[in-house]
Amino acid sequence: MNPSIERESFSERLQQALRNADYSPDSPTQLAREFNIRFEGRPITVHAARKWLVGEAIPTQEKLRTLAHWLGVPAEWLRFGGAEGYVNGDGNAPARFESADVKLVADLQRLDAHHQAIAREFIRMLVRINRQK
Repeated sequence: MNPSIERESFSERLQQALRNADYSPDSPTQLAREFNIRFEGRPITVHAARKWLVGEAIPTQEKLRTLAHWLGVPAEWLRFGGAEGYVNGDGNAPARFESADVKLVADLQRLDAHHQAIAREFIRMLVRINRQK
């Protein structure tokens, strides 16, 4: 794939993930600040964040993993796109990772630990009920 197209496609996925997580895809300052809070390595500059957002650069693998974890998306999807997803609970083939799923994971991550546990247990209960049908 053309490197320029690769960078632009990454930028589009990053912007989509930011929107789904209720962050502005138009603010390199916010991206740099939020990223640096979560990244244990050397902080990025606003200029580097701008390059990611406008399709001029793709972050290193280590930075990509931090972005993906923060935004609640698979690192493979963020970097390469496509129908990458996650393996569902019973180990079957990967399911398509939809935009609404990304938003749901981001919302779950915003809850405190107690409410995250409740939400997870509720989902597990629904899966068990669904299997019994």
